Amino acid sequence: MEHEVFVPVPADRLQQVLSDPAQVAGAVPGLQRDADESAQPLSGRLKVRIGGHTITYRGVARVAARGDGSFAIEGEGVEVRGGGTVKLSLTVRLDPAEDGSGTRVVFAGTGAGDGRVAESSPQAVEGAVRRLLERFAEGLGRGTEPEAESAAPEPEPVVIEPVEAASVFETQVPASSFDGDSDDDVDVEDILVPPAEAAHARRTMIGRSAEEVDHAPPRGRYAPAPAADSMSTRATLRWAAPAAAVVLASAIVAGRALRRRR
Repeated sequence: MEHEVFVPVPADRLQQVLSDPAQVAGAVPGLQRDADESAQPLSGRLKVRIGGHTITYRGVARVAARGDGSFAIEGEGVEVRGGGTVKLSLTVRLDPAEDGSGTRVVFAGTGAGDGRVAESSPQAVEGAVRRLLERFAEGLGRGTEPEAESAAPEPEPVVIEPVEAASVFETQVPASSFDGDSDDDVDVEDILVPPAEAAHARRTMIGRSAEEVDHAPPRGRYAPAPAADSMSTRATLRWAAPAAAVVLASAIVAGRALRRRR
């Protein structure tokens, strides 16, 4: 049988992959390599689907370079469930394309088998082998990709600068609004209730119900400010009394002066 697959990779790079048995094993589709480190790179289990059946073989293969630049692959396997065997002798030749766009990988070889594979038709066996070779050639092409190109770029680390928490001792406190235009500091004794008034308030609340205390009008310095009308009336009386006294005294003096002239 002969089969040809085009791979868009230069021939020299494919030749490097075929020269490394480990990379060749990675290109075989469905191959489960043995975990034993002392085992050969191309040894393990291989699942092959032929027609409507899936057959698992356990075997080993070997790759060797030839003097003309081609490679020889020899392999044999035994059915995991059954007594059937297969053997494969394959030659791989690399023909660079004339336009330099890639390489034609040419497979030529023979194979023989018995057991479950012999129960399938020759057309089904040939179709399964061609699919296996096409996927194998594609795997050889992927093996030429450098790790730098396939690896995703590492994200740049994000640097978060710590934010210093402001201390309460360094926070500026706005000026107090108790004295409108004054910048002087407010004494604590002017804000807190004097002890005498607090004691008096406690004494006056003893014996009174909660409702009376809640509805009782505040006294002392916390009593509500008087209405504007009452304040204006007091101010008028404060200035009118002296004025009336002056007028009365002037009238008495004028009366005495008139009596003296008479």
